[in-house]
Order: sequence, then C-alpha cells, then structure tokens
Amino acid sequence: MGSITDPGELTELSQPSFDEFQRQTSLMTSCTLLWKELSDHINSLEQNLMKQSETLKRKIETLDSETKASLDSLKKRELSIEDSVKIALRKVEFCAKDAMRTLTDDVEENPDGEVDNGDGLLQHLKSSCLKMEAKEFWNFVTGKKKEIDLLREKVPAALSECIDPARFVMEAISEVFPVDKRDNDGGSDLAWACVLILESLIPVVVDPVIGKSRMLVTPSMKEQAKEIAETWKMSLEERGGIENVKTPDVHTFLQHLVTFGIVKKEDLEFYRKLVVASAWRKQMPKLAVSLGLGDQMPDMIEELISKGQQLDAVHFTYEVGLVDKFPPVPLLKAYLRDAKKAASSILDDPNNTGRASVYPYLLQLAARKEQSALRAVIKCIEDYKLEAEFPPENLKKRLELLEKTKTEKRKTIIVPANKRTRANNGGPMPPAKAGRLANAYVSSFLAPPPFVRSPSHTQYPAAVPGYPSPPPPAMYGSRSPPTNPYAYSPEAAPPPLPGSSPGAPMNYPAYVGYGNGLAPAYQQAYYR
Repeated sequence: MGSITDPGELTELSQPSFDEFQRQTSLMTSCTLLWKELSDHINSLEQNLMKQSETLKRKIETLDSETKASLDSLKKRELSIEDSVKIALRKVEFCAKDAMRTLTDDVEENPDGEVDNGDGLLQHLKSSCLKMEAKEFWNFVTGKKKEIDLLREKVPAALSECIDPARFVMEAISEVFPVDKRDNDGGSDLAWACVLILESLIPVVVDPVIGKSRMLVTPSMKEQAKEIAETWKMSLEERGGIENVKTPDVHTFLQHLVTFGIVKKEDLEFYRKLVVASAWRKQMPKLAVSLGLGDQMPDMIEELISKGQQLDAVHFTYEVGLVDKFPPVPLLKAYLRDAKKAASSILDDPNNTGRASVYPYLLQLAARKEQSALRAVIKCIEDYKLEAEFPPENLKKRLELLEKTKTEKRKTIIVPANKRTRANNGGPMPPAKAGRLANAYVSSFLAPPPFVRSPSHTQYPAAVPGYPSPPPPAMYGSRSPPTNPYAYSPEAAPPPLPGSSPGAPMNYPAYVGYGNGLAPAYQQAYYR
C-alpha cells in the first residue's frame, strides 16, 4: 500500500506555469472588452431614448399648440358668425333698397348697351346685378370681350350689389356651363367669360371677418354647385375623355370648384390629370395649388418635362418655389432645342419630299414654330428676371433674323389678281371683285389653256403656236375700264415664231387648291 501524506508535513509548492498566466491574461482582456462594448451599447440606447423622448415631447407640444390654435379659430369662427350674418343682412337690405330704387326711378337707359367709359360700364353691370337679371348680365359681358381688362376690374364691384351673388353667377353662366345649351353647335368659345365671372365672385363671397377660410355661400347653393360639377364630369365621357376635352372648358370647371369651395380629396388624381393636360394655360399653376395639389407638384413638373413641356414646367416651378430642384435655365434651353428639332422635322418629313409646291409653305410653318418658341422663352426670361443667367440678346437677334427673312420672302412673292385658276379644271376664274364692281371687266373669250410648269425644270416646254403672250397682271385688278377689251383674243397678237418661247415665264407661286387634298398656302396654323 502506498504511504499517505501527512497533512502536517510540509510539501514543496508547485510553480504556476507561464501558459496558465497567458490564459488568465487573455480572459481578463476579453472581459474588459466585453464590458466596454456592453457599456457603449447601453449608453447608445440611453441616448436614443433621450432623443426619442425629446422628439415626442416636441410633437406633443406642437400638437397642443395646434389644438389650441384650432380651438381658438373655431371659437373665433363661432363668435364671428353673428357679426358676419349682421353684415350680410345689412348688405342684403342695402341691395334690396337699391334694386327697388332702380326699378322705380325713371332712368333713361341705352337699349344697345353702349357705354363710353368705365363708369358707364360699371353702372350698366350694377343695374343688371341689382335687378338679378342674369341673362342680360351675361349677354352684356360676352359682348365686351375687347374690354376684358376693364371687365375684370369692374365685375367684382357689380356682383357685390347682388342679393345672392352665388345664385346669380350660376344662372348667368348656365347657358354654356356645365353643358353648352346653344343651338349653333357650340358657336364661339365663351369659356373666358365664365372664368372671368367665377374669378370675380371670389372676393364677393369671402367672409368679411375671417377672410378666405370661409365662403359666404349658402348650403343650398353649394349643393347646386356640386351637382353642376358632377354633371360636367359625366359629360366628359361624351366629349372623348380628358385627352379630347377643350382646355377652356377644363379651366372653367376647375375655377368653379375653387370658387365655390367644393374640392373633393378623393378626386385629386382626376384634378391632377386635368391640370397636366391643360398645363399651358397661364392660370393652371395657381389653380393646382388652390385644388390641393401642392404636394404632387414635383411629380407633375417631372411629367411635364418628360412630355417636352419644359416651358410649362418652369411656370409650375416658380409657383411652388422649387427653383432649386428644377433650375429654369436648363429647362428653357431644352425647350428651344426641342422647338428647333420640331421645326427641322417639318422639312425632313418623308411625306413632304418631292412636293415642291408646298415647300414654301413648309418653310414658313417651320419658321413660325421657331419664332413662337423664341418669343415664349424671351418673355419667360423677362418675367422671372433671368437675364443674368440666360442673356436674351442672341435669342432676340435670331428672332429678328427670322422675321426679316419672312418679310423679304413676302416681298418677292407676287400673286397677280387676274391669274386665279380653278383647281379642278384649270379654267379661268373671274376677278375677286367682279361681282361688286360696276366697271369690272370679264372677257367673253375663252382663255388659252395654261402652261403647267414642272417644279423640277427651269424652262418651259416648246411653244404652242396660235396663243399670244399673256397680258400684264394689272388687267383685272384695275378699277378703270380696260384700254384693250379684247386683250385675250387670239387675234390680238401674231403667233410666236417657231421654236421661240411664248413669253417670259411668270413667277407664279404654286396654287395648292382644295381639290388636291392639300391645305392652301395661306392657311393659318395655331401655335401656343
């Protein structure tokens, strides 16, 4: 059996190994790092909690302040109702007395509605408003389009004389809005008058105490305005949808919504499509903001840019203050580049190649398109004070050059009055004023068959014997009797020599008649 060590006996202590020491050191280091990491994490959590607590505290304070402001506003609105009603009642009484006085007074009126100045125009408008004669008011306004600036100034003052301005305005424009009821299939566009009257109604129905936050429109009139808006929306399908509806009609509809305060949040996407489709209208940026589309403006501006409507995008940008996000100068330059490309594409169109008869018209069309773009950009630069960033001098020089070239071309083209020919059979046509002038002369002899000059040749074909040279162009255009009444007679001149030309070729511009399917060279085109 082995011996058992006596506990009281001294034994030699074993020395700790170096490896064990390193292990203990590494363990202490790991614990220290782990403790530091945990401490940092806890500190970070505490800081985040503090930040969130501060944010929540600020939100609560903001909510409290907004709640207090809303309650104060509601209290103010509640207290202002009585004052506003008193003001409205006094106004109604005053208008009623004025209307009765106007009806009883023996005032001589001009039956033709002719007025000499702004005071006379205002008096005529007030007379219609006091009598609540909406039809007469509408006819008078639509007949004064040339004085639209004066109307814009005087109509609000006249509408303030109405006992019920909202009802009066809806009755006045009911002839053409929401549906055109005229018998002449639409006739002339009267949307400008609708927009003017609707805009003029806003300052009249604004609450005199708290302002635009409350419109003095009765609930019944507001419901009627909503019905009118729904009727217009339903008629939109009959007009071919948003893409085919006329921009003036869209403007009237949107102004109707803003004037009567009947904008629906669920229809914002519908309003957005209407605004983008009619973005070139000057008032559209302001209407878009009034319709509650301010938050969607960046997307609308990007959509306009993608469609090549950079100029419209600039107007929207300035309206909502997004100039830093959408710099105007690059947009204007891109608009000019696109306009030049469009002008060039008119001449490079393969459908127009080989048709020299319409080439001068195409040149004029391309020049007009570029001129329109230059004028629009120059006006935009002047309106928004961009001369330092985009000097307009070069643009103005280019515009002057195009206008000078256009004037010179007009001087070189001479259209004789007596050489009008029919597009269908080439026969002669009487002079333009033959039916109105007592001394106009029309030859009873048959005219010689006209020479048709090929666009690709510079010389006439061989002469046809037996026909004389054509008479001077002033034949039919003169108001005095002709000196030689038989100038077109075959016996008036000897036949030309064989092989000789029948006369100097006349530089007639090619006549593009309606019979060949082409538009006439003098047809006007519409440009924005």
